[in-house]
Amino acid sequence: MRILILEDEIPAYEKLLSNLESYFTEPFVHDWGRSTEKAREFLAQQTYDFILSDIQLLDGISFDVFNTIKIDCPIIFCSAHDEYLFEAFRTNGIAYILKPYTKEDIRQALNKFQSFFKAESYQPIHDETISLLKSALKQEETNYKKRFVIKKSKGIQLLNVSDISLIEASGDFCMAIDASGKKHPISQNLGSIQQMLNPLKFFRINRSQIAHIEYIENIESHFKNRLLIQLSGIKEKVMTSSSTTSDFRKWLEQ
Repeated sequence: MRILILEDEIPAYEKLLSNLESYFTEPFVHDWGRSTEKAREFLAQQTYDFILSDIQLLDGISFDVFNTIKIDCPIIFCSAHDEYLFEAFRTNGIAYILKPYTKEDIRQALNKFQSFFKAESYQPIHDETISLLKSALKQEETNYKKRFVIKKSKGIQLLNVSDISLIEASGDFCMAIDASGKKHPISQNLGSIQQMLNPLKFFRINRSQIAHIEYIENIESHFKNRLLIQLSGIKEKVMTSSSTTSDFRKWLEQ
C-alpha cells in the first residue's frame, strides 16, 4: 500500500504517521509533501491507494492541486476549517477529519476508506465538487473580522486584525496590543471579539487574554500544567490556564 500525506506542519505529519502505523497491521509506503509544488511532483510520478491531505499547504491550498490533476484514489482531508467548509464536505460525502483530531477520528476515517472507498466503488471527486469546496473555503475566510474601528480623541483609527499580537479584557471593554506594543481600546467584551476572529490564528489562552499565533516568539513550561508565552510587543509574558493548556498544544500543531 502506498499513501500520500500532504501536511505542511511537521508535528501534525508525525501525528498522522503514528496513527497510520497504529492502524495498519501490514507495512505500507508513504510520501510526504508540505507544498502544492511537491504534491504535483509526487502525483506526476506515483499512484496512491489514498491521500491524507491538509487544505492549507506552504504555498497554497491543496484544492488547487486536485483541481488540475486527475485523482483516481480516495482523499481524506484533515484540517481545522469548520462551519461552511465542514458542511460542504458532509453534503458531498467526503471523508473529513477536523483538527484537533483524536486517534479515534483517524480510525473512523480509515474505516470509511476501507469499507466505502475501495477501487471498485470509489467515485473520483469531480471538478464541480472541488469548485464548491473552494467557494465554501472563501466564504468561511471572508466571514472573519478584518479590522476594528478604534475611536480616539483625535478621531477614528483603523486597526488591522493581522497587526494584533494580544487582546485582553480590561473592565467593560478590551485592549488590543499590536506588535509594536501600542495599545488600542475596543468597546466590546472578550467573548464577542473571540467569535469574530479566525480560530486558526487566535486562541483564548485564559479567561482574559487572546493570543495571535503569528506573534508568538517563545513558549516555555510553567508550574501546574501551564505555559509561559512571549509575544511580540508584549513586555510581560502571558500564561495559559491549566484548563486551556492541552487544547493550546493541539492548536499549535494545526
